[in-house]
Amino acid sequence: MKHFFVMLAMVSSILVSAQPNPNTDIKTGSIEGRVMDATLKAPLPYVNVIIKDQNNKVITGSITDADGNFKIEKIPEGSVNVEITYIGYKTINQSITIGKNNYKVNLGDINLSEDAESLDEVTVVAEVSTIQQKVDRKVINVGKDLTTAGPTASDIMNNIPSVNVDQQTGDVSLRGNQNVQVMVDGKLSNVPAAQLLRQLPSSSIKQIELITNPSAKYNPDGMSGIINIILHKNVNIGFNGNLNVGLGYQIAPKFNSSIDANYRNGKLNFYGSYGNSIRRNVNRGRLAQEQTGLIQDLDIEDENDSHLLKFGIDYYINEKNTVSVFTNQNFFDGGADVETTLSNMANSNTQVQSILGLSDNESQQYNFNYKHDFAEGHNIELEVDHNIFDQSSEVNNRFSGLFTRPNFDEFSGYDRNRTTINLDYVNPLTEKSKLEFGLQARLFENKLGYNSDARVRDENGNFIPTQTAFDYTRDIYSAYVSYGKSFEKWSYQLGLRAETVQVDAFAVETDLTDNSTTDFPFENDYVQFYPSAFFTYTPSEKNSYQFSLSRRVDRPGVGQVNPIPEFNTALLSQFGNPELTPQFTNSFETNYTRKLEKGSITGGVFYRLIEDEINQVVIVDRSDLNSGRVILTNGNFDTTSAYGLELSSQYRPTKWWSLNASFDLYNQKQKGIAETIDPTLPNPTEADISTNTVTVDNLIYNFRVFNNFKVSKKLSLSAFALYRGKETGLNFTVDPIYLVNLGLRYSFLEENRATFSLNFNNVFDTQEINVLSERPFVQNVNFENEFKTIFASLSYRFGGGKYRAKSRKRRDDNEKDGGGFF
Repeated sequence: MKHFFVMLAMVSSILVSAQPNPNTDIKTGSIEGRVMDATLKAPLPYVNVIIKDQNNKVITGSITDADGNFKIEKIPEGSVNVEITYIGYKTINQSITIGKNNYKVNLGDINLSEDAESLDEVTVVAEVSTIQQKVDRKVINVGKDLTTAGPTASDIMNNIPSVNVDQQTGDVSLRGNQNVQVMVDGKLSNVPAAQLLRQLPSSSIKQIELITNPSAKYNPDGMSGIINIILHKNVNIGFNGNLNVGLGYQIAPKFNSSIDANYRNGKLNFYGSYGNSIRRNVNRGRLAQEQTGLIQDLDIEDENDSHLLKFGIDYYINEKNTVSVFTNQNFFDGGADVETTLSNMANSNTQVQSILGLSDNESQQYNFNYKHDFAEGHNIELEVDHNIFDQSSEVNNRFSGLFTRPNFDEFSGYDRNRTTINLDYVNPLTEKSKLEFGLQARLFENKLGYNSDARVRDENGNFIPTQTAFDYTRDIYSAYVSYGKSFEKWSYQLGLRAETVQVDAFAVETDLTDNSTTDFPFENDYVQFYPSAFFTYTPSEKNSYQFSLSRRVDRPGVGQVNPIPEFNTALLSQFGNPELTPQFTNSFETNYTRKLEKGSITGGVFYRLIEDEINQVVIVDRSDLNSGRVILTNGNFDTTSAYGLELSSQYRPTKWWSLNASFDLYNQKQKGIAETIDPTLPNPTEADISTNTVTVDNLIYNFRVFNNFKVSKKLSLSAFALYRGKETGLNFTVDPIYLVNLGLRYSFLEENRATFSLNFNNVFDTQEINVLSERPFVQNVNFENEFKTIFASLSYRFGGGKYRAKSRKRRDDNEKDGGGFF
């Protein structure tokens, strides 16, 4: 804690010293307004507003925010010209005189009309990625430089400040924590996040939002916040779209491709997309127990084929009513061929376990949205979203060598259904204040079945066939209210969300030898309130401050409560805990943004107080105390805390060189339960097992820098470097990771419609995974994945038309997945 307050004092002193001198020239004025689409009557974000003098020299300028608003201050007295320009729209010029009785000019709503001569233009992607610090989120506008970093969303995530992706499992974390909601266009699919990120082409991504302290309008799930991936909408006038193909290779090939297209004419807009990911992966690892002399070598080869389709229709009934429907269809077919060799250095005994796993799943999403506008900014909206997820898997375990365990097979099936209903109302009470409130119902049902012909031992040590059925339902009903108001330099937003939750879980385990059953019922009903508050202070155009606080919840995911084994190897198994209860987090965060002549820098600190923390439990496998096997599961623990510091910047030293750099540091005390046993005992018993509550102080820091070099109008080069410090967990200590990636991008054909990208990851072959575990046995783990990979991709945009998108709701959901081993 003392380190947190020292850093907070340091940052505060920097912020205070950065304050501008209040004794400035008062003979200046301001101009504000809102920019709207003349046809759709919708706000236009990121529109350029430029202030020029009578000699057409630029004085100052700004861009509109997400609601189309802008305000430019410190405009000198006299006549100026306001130029409002946006790609695909006609430029508007207005002459304004700043002077007596007219120092504060409000232009009201400015309607931009379609520019017929620009219909052959397409959605423009910036050359260089930019970072914006907003009131409640950090927005990364994905440029062409970032998409060069890799063909999929998973590949570019490590280039994003505060985000890390596990290169082995694909699991994503924010601020050092995997309790994060990952959404696409504001919605969380039933498709596992790691699988989904590997399907999304990086060239389809428009923005990535990091919402670390969401307001009451958002679902309160996810301790570290929300990662929302916003795709290019592709709803342009006429027919247009994009085509992308990519290939990566080190040991095995990895192919992905996508096509998206739309057609809009009049009141109807049709759009659709298809993306696939066909990957072959090779992964080799070793787990060594120093005390027992046991060594487990793993040779893993997997094949994952996934296909994602989307189709939707927007119907603009009239200026006040819009109806939209869309569906996502996902198909996944995968398999893993794993060979684990368990050897004993003391007696040269060896046993081999061959694991052949096959899995396929299908996910369907159906969405309906209706919006009615009473007036500009005053609307009511109904959204219904339904998800279906079905998965089946088969795992064959075969043994050979000096080992008495019989072969066994495992069969499992998953059936998940999620329905979300939102009703939202927005009323701008005045030009400076806004009231929002809404209702929501989230209905989640999960059914799992598992069958094994010889997985567990009975009291006599004999392997017996078992069958497990697990039903898990969770219904959440909530209401929220939010009120915001802005002043000349200050603004605030206060909100409260109330939820009632009903959880009902029931597991039945059946011994197939005599059909005897064991029941594991669990219920948990509770009511919770989640307040939030946001404050901003903008003393000048170059300085802005944000402070926020909120209360959030982490509800256990299916993978954490599922009693069915997630994986089994010779030395390791993982099970869920059906009796897990939610953990609650109170978050406080403050940020400061300083605009520089050639860029900007943002610094922030945060603090979290975590109640009933969910963390890992490591226990000894009772079925065979001589085997050296351990079981991973989860449990609830006491209140703990975490704090962190983040710095990020974007800077353009020259016209041909730009860079984004970030540093983040997180500290969290973690508490968990770990059992220990002396593995050298000849015939250990239950009495030889000791249970310990372990507490570790985990300090994680990351530094990353992304450089982009523009060689010509068509050719650019990129270089990315990452250093991730040592991570100390309850049971594992992970060595530091450092790497360098290089890339190039070349545009060609008419209007640069085609782009070729080449990326070389882990150029110096420095990336690997080294882990030390001290409980319940001393173990060293090493994994060597295909980190040194070359990616090549080609993209082509076709058609024409300017950007005209219906704004989508930005919603999150209430589910996170458990972490897979392979």
